[in-house]
Amino acid sequence: MVTFQVTWGCTENRSEKLIQAIRYSPLSAFPQQDAVTQIPTAPVGGLEVKQRDLRPSAAALPEIPAGHHYLKSLQDTSPPAPVHWKPLGVKYRANPKTGHRERVQDVPIPIYYPPEAQDGLWGGEGWICGSRYANNDKLSARVKKTWKPQLFKRELYSEILDQKFNVTVTARTLDLIDAAYGFDFYILKTPKQDLNSKFGMDLKRAMLLRLARKDTELYPDDPARREKTYGKYKQFEIPAEEAEWVGLSLEEAVEKQRLLEHKDPEPLYKSCVENLVKELAMQKLAEPQLLEKKD
Repeated sequence: MVTFQVTWGCTENRSEKLIQAIRYSPLSAFPQQDAVTQIPTAPVGGLEVKQRDLRPSAAALPEIPAGHHYLKSLQDTSPPAPVHWKPLGVKYRANPKTGHRERVQDVPIPIYYPPEAQDGLWGGEGWICGSRYANNDKLSARVKKTWKPQLFKRELYSEILDQKFNVTVTARTLDLIDAAYGFDFYILKTPKQDLNSKFGMDLKRAMLLRLARKDTELYPDDPARREKTYGKYKQFEIPAEEAEWVGLSLEEAVEKQRLLEHKDPEPLYKSCVENLVKELAMQKLAEPQLLEKKD
């Protein structure tokens, strides 16, 4: 995506530029040079008009938080598992009537995920917008229709967090939890694109942090049960430094990195006092010392 930028003599906020760059361009297509090019036009009103490519250059990569861990999650562009349609899995097939070879088109159904889906666990389901015939009569006009999943309020228990959650789920979510043999296994096994829930990713981050830190607050009165729980989910353990960035949005990751790099201003008198002490110590060492001889 290419946009036009008018330069007024001031520099753009670096973090905002990074957010826009990652949001509107794939990370797998980073240019190796700066993507700012001049437009061969005369300046208008003393302003310099530039053409700016929103894809970040290689120099912007070190500013992305969490290094390669967070970059890897952003670069994962694998499509979610099909929910409302069944792919055939082949490119060609024989026509049952003529026997001729014809191309197969696996076109996924466009799905709209409302903001409410981020607060629950919908199991990949969403709204499907289409049209239908009025009164089920093919001779009548088509009217718009939106198919929505049936939602339920269920109380789900997390063994790792030792806490119950009232979550909005669908029937497919309950089936997936049963297929994964537990709520915690479903959250930890399901990838981000299939979970498609901010609430679910926050739960995953909290679970991974507890597994990485071996928190003793889990079942404090029953150490044997705590060790059994940690051993049960040992296959999902990752370093705590990596688990802290799991499920963060781009804005949250940039803010977290800003807080990590933030340094409180040091008063000038402290540095002056330290320099004075060092100078006095050097002067004392440079002074000659007289040693008295003992008779």
